[in-house]
Amino acid sequence: MTAIKSYPVSSWDIVFPNDANPMGTMFGGKLMAVMDELSGIAAARFCGRPCVTASTEAFIFKHPVQVGDRIETIARVVWVGKTSLVVKVEVFSENPVKNKERRSCTSGHFNMVALDENGKPTHVPRLLVESEQEKQDFEIAEIVKGQALIRKQELLKRKGFKE
Repeated sequence: MTAIKSYPVSSWDIVFPNDANPMGTMFGGKLMAVMDELSGIAAARFCGRPCVTASTEAFIFKHPVQVGDRIETIARVVWVGKTSLVVKVEVFSENPVKNKERRSCTSGHFNMVALDENGKPTHVPRLLVESEQEKQDFEIAEIVKGQALIRKQELLKRKGFKE
């Protein structure tokens, strides 16, 4: 199978009062939902198949997103396995009225699984990694994926399940 390049997918949203907690900042879960949706789009565009979220990993909430902020969400496939993909998602915010400063506010990784027409995991294309940034993102995603697998195995073992 030929390796293919992953291209970023992005979307813009405005944060409204119904997206916020009593402090006037966007609910973390709402922001994660925006990120999850775009990670699914990025994964599906990369492999040409529907993809579902297997887990969310390595979330970092750096700065709160305020009501009235515009947010840009950027997702890109940064690692692939046999049937799974890791999508790196970053969120940037800017306030169009106050200072127009763009800042990185949240990042995370989504473990996605590609599905065939019967809803079963299916092979994904190999990822072409060329630039230094792509190499760094690949290495980080490999660590994130490895830690997620260890954590999953430990939890299943403690709960008495076999994988």
